[in-house]
Amino acid sequence: MLKESIIEILIRDLNKLKDEISLYKDETSLWIIKNEINNSAGNLCLHLIGNLNHFIGALLGNTGYVRNRENEFSAKNILRTELYMEIDRTNDVISNSLLNLSKEDFEKDFPSEKHGKIVKTDYMLLHLITHFNYHLGQINYHRRLINN
Repeated sequence: MLKESIIEILIRDLNKLKDEISLYKDETSLWIIKNEINNSAGNLCLHLIGNLNHFIGALLGNTGYVRNRENEFSAKNILRTELYMEIDRTNDVISNSLLNLSKEDFEKDFPSEKHGKIVKTDYMLLHLITHFNYHLGQINYHRRLINN
């Protein structure tokens, strides 16, 4: 039940990310940084995709994904259609990686420390959901500020 719920929530939220990106007036607006806003929606989108592909795809699904976290925050002007394709690929990675886990796998230690602490896989997956939604809220707020 937990596995299916986590997959459903992450796919729902990745689709919401696509919705948020689509609501920007134009592609240039995705990359605007102004005043005290430190990250554009485009960079936050790349960060969310990179985060899930690393922690779920690479570490749990053995996809071979190699994360370039610095690029998540420095890349600019990537087309909206390319972001959509990356979101869709991430949806597939989430499903494929998590469907292969057993109930016992969720109770094991996550294969990487989180801020110097060893946590269980189920804990880490819940953390990833809350992290995702924190940044999704930032994108929503950014969009409403920029589109005005």
